[in-house]
Amino acid sequence: MERLIYNDLLKWKNSSRRKPLILFGARQVGKTYILNQFGKREFDNYVYINCHNNEFVATLFRSFDIERILIDIERHTEKKITAGKTLLILDEIQEVHNGISSLKYFCENKPELHVVVAGSLLGISLHEGESFPVGKVDMLHLYPMTYIEYLMACGRESIVKALRDTDWTAIELEHEYLENRLREYYFTGGMPEAVAEFIETGDTKKTRLIQQNIIEAYNNDISKHTKTEVQRIHQVWESIPAQLAKENKKFIFGMLKKGARAADFELALQWLVDAGLIYKVERCKTPSLPLKFYADNSAFKIYLLDIGLLAAMAQTQPKNILLGNKVFSEFKGAFSENYVLQQIRPLNDTFAYYYSKDNSQLEVDFLLQCANKIIPVEVKAEENVKSKSLHTFVDAHTPGMKGLRVSMKQHIEQDWMENIPLTAVEAYLTKMIE
Repeated sequence: MERLIYNDLLKWKNSSRRKPLILFGARQVGKTYILNQFGKREFDNYVYINCHNNEFVATLFRSFDIERILIDIERHTEKKITAGKTLLILDEIQEVHNGISSLKYFCENKPELHVVVAGSLLGISLHEGESFPVGKVDMLHLYPMTYIEYLMACGRESIVKALRDTDWTAIELEHEYLENRLREYYFTGGMPEAVAEFIETGDTKKTRLIQQNIIEAYNNDISKHTKTEVQRIHQVWESIPAQLAKENKKFIFGMLKKGARAADFELALQWLVDAGLIYKVERCKTPSLPLKFYADNSAFKIYLLDIGLLAAMAQTQPKNILLGNKVFSEFKGAFSENYVLQQIRPLNDTFAYYYSKDNSQLEVDFLLQCANKIIPVEVKAEENVKSKSLHTFVDAHTPGMKGLRVSMKQHIEQDWMENIPLTAVEAYLTKMIE
């Protein structure tokens, strides 16, 4: 399956200022697959080493003599490593002592060699006893597959091109196909193994089992990586479907247990954010650049990294997702908001907040800082697409500001607002950035 991050990998390969690359990402988002594809296609040869439970690598970084390390790898793999022609891949790098620290010495002593390492976001950033090689590495983040990547996996390049070109006429002509694939994406989500199973077999039971296994692996990771916060992390993690099903999706600590306080669960929340398993969207009271200056970290929403996993955690029956339009507005639009954010997260130079006021019910689902613009976004997946809050917000703020409504309706442009279909979110924002 093709991934959009591939172009970023090519840019890294050809950069004259290239450093060792860390590919971050949560478990099961496809890091190993894309790196192996990259090595096969773009280099004369590649050397892949999985550091998990690997006796060979246990002492590989006993010193930072890069020439000795490379000779040891060549002898172990029986493959020649040639700078400029070989890609060296060290997978699950967080599992080996001094693996992360070694990147500093690869950068300084062997800059001509293409080195890429992959691992969980949390495992790398919190590796005990090691310093992170600040300034000595390049970094990329891989997220679950987006809707466009799902369409690419379905093999409809012409429709992908229409979306990327925001060809609204072609998009409207293909709306039935796009909406059918969107229902499928709401079910499969963006975990590559689940996507591959469903596209190949159409078997909902096998696809859901893959999702449940991924969730169980995340539960095991929670127990593995932390000793003091396990119960609280599980409480936060398991509350997400119920939190999103509320009319007001602001995270409520009282839903975790009676009398729960923010201070009790701060570390648990941050652990899940650092692990890449949840996305935290803070409130912004003032729509001025940069939005980070005006963020209110005491009020926030929590979304899951993947809509398919959300459906599995919510125990939503596959037929209720794949048939009809109810899923788009189910649970007060929780699936659709999670979907929209999932399309936004991989975009460069795009930051998501939401807007609300203490003294009124006015709320805008997302407030985006995108390409040095502020874009208020309202997600309207149900039949009623009146955007009273969005209209009021646009009227009250910066002259010339234009709202964005994402809905099941086709493209409509008005003076104060542009409506785009749910299927075009990623493509529309990508084109704006470009």
